[in-house]
Amino acid sequence: MTQHNHHKLLPLANQHGFSLLSGLLLVFTISMVGFFYFQHPSNAAEQTKLGADNSKPRHDKHDEPSAVSIETAGKADFPVYLSGLGTVTALRTVTVRPRVDGELVRISFNEGQMLKEGDLLAEIDPRPFQVQLQQAEGQLLRDQALLQNAQLDHQRYQTLLKQDSISAQQTVTQESQVKQYQGSVEMDKAQVNNAKLQLSYARLTAPIAGRAGLRQIDQGNIVHANDDNGLVVITQLQPISVVFSLPEDKVQSIIQRWRNHEPVNVTAYDRMGKNKLAEGKLLAIDNQIDSTTGTLKLKAQFDNNDSALFANQFVNIKMHLETLKDVTEVSSAAIQHDTQGAFVYLITPDKTVQIRRITLGETEGDKVVIKEGLAANETVVIEGGDRLREGAQVDIAEKDGQAVAASPIQPKPEAQVGKRERRS
Repeated sequence: MTQHNHHKLLPLANQHGFSLLSGLLLVFTISMVGFFYFQHPSNAAEQTKLGADNSKPRHDKHDEPSAVSIETAGKADFPVYLSGLGTVTALRTVTVRPRVDGELVRISFNEGQMLKEGDLLAEIDPRPFQVQLQQAEGQLLRDQALLQNAQLDHQRYQTLLKQDSISAQQTVTQESQVKQYQGSVEMDKAQVNNAKLQLSYARLTAPIAGRAGLRQIDQGNIVHANDDNGLVVITQLQPISVVFSLPEDKVQSIIQRWRNHEPVNVTAYDRMGKNKLAEGKLLAIDNQIDSTTGTLKLKAQFDNNDSALFANQFVNIKMHLETLKDVTEVSSAAIQHDTQGAFVYLITPDKTVQIRRITLGETEGDKVVIKEGLAANETVVIEGGDRLREGAQVDIAEKDGQAVAASPIQPKPEAQVGKRERRS
C-alpha cells in the first residue's frame, strides 16, 4: 500500500473506532440501569405509590375535633360590688405618758391586754407629792387662823367705831387686813388642790378603752413628764374604722344612696382578698377628690368584736352596691376578645363551634354578666378555645365541671372511599 493510500485509510479507521466505543458505552449504561431496577424494585413501587397518594387530598390535622371544656350559661341574681384598697385606722390612739417626774414603782398591766377606761396602768412614787400636799394644807390652816383672827378684830373695831372710841381709819385698815388674809386662804386652797392633782398624776390610768401595746419602759426607771416614748400606746379596736379609696367615676351611685340615708354594707377581706375578716357599714365620705390619683376617700366602721382587724392593717374592701335580678352569667374564662370586641365560642347541639358576639356587664370574682348575645342554658367553651374557628367540630371533654366520656371520631366519607379503593 502506498503512502498516499495509507493516509486515506487512517481517518476511516478512526471513525469506526469511535463508533465502536460509543456503542460499548451505551450498552454498559443500559445494563447498569437494568441492574439497579431489578435489584431495587420497591423504590419504583414506592415512587409510583407516592405519586398515586399525592394525587389524593391529604388529611389536615386542623380538621380533627378539638377537645374542649364547656359551661352552661346560668341565670341568677348577681350582686354588684365596688372594690377598693384600705387601711385599718383605730378610732382613737393614745400614748400614755407620765405627767410628773419620779420613780416608776409599779406596772399594773400586761402587754396586749384589753383595758377599760380608768384601769390602773402604773404608779410613780407618790411620797414627794404627799409631802407637798401636807405643806399646802398646813399653810392653808395657818392662813385660815390669821383670817379668823383678823375678822374678829374687824368686828370689835366696828363696835368701837360706833361708840366713837377709835378712828375710822383703824377700822378701814383692819378691813383691808381681813381681805388680804382671805386672799391668802384662797391661794392656799389652790396650792392644796394642785398638790392633790400632782399626787393623782402619780397613778397612770387608761384614758380610753382599748388594747395595750408593748411596754416602753420598765419598773424602777425614773420617768419624766417630757418623755417622748411614754409608757404604752393604747389603741381602740372596738369599734374600728377602715379608710379606703374608690375611683371618682364609681362613687356617684354611692353618694346617691348616702344622700338618701340608705345603709351601705362594707366587707373587709385580707391582703389576698380571699378570707373575710369583718362586716360593717359606711361611716363617712370625704369632701374632696384627690386630684393626683382621681380617687375619693371613704370611711367604714366595723364592730370588730373578734379583734380580727388591727390598726394600720392593709385590707381589701368590697362595698355592696346593688343586686341585678335574673341576669345571664358565665365564667370569665369563656370571654374572648379581638379587634371587634368581646365574643364567646358557642357550642351547638351537633358539637359545632359558632362565634357569638356579646355585650359584657358587671364582673364579680370569676363570673361575668352577659347583657346581650347569650341566653341561659346555652353552652360556651371555657377551655381549649385557642385552636377553634367558626364551624369547627369539637370533642367535649368536660361539661360544667364534670368529665364527659370521649365519643369515637367517625372517619369522613372520603377517607372511607379511599380505603375501599386501596382494598380493591
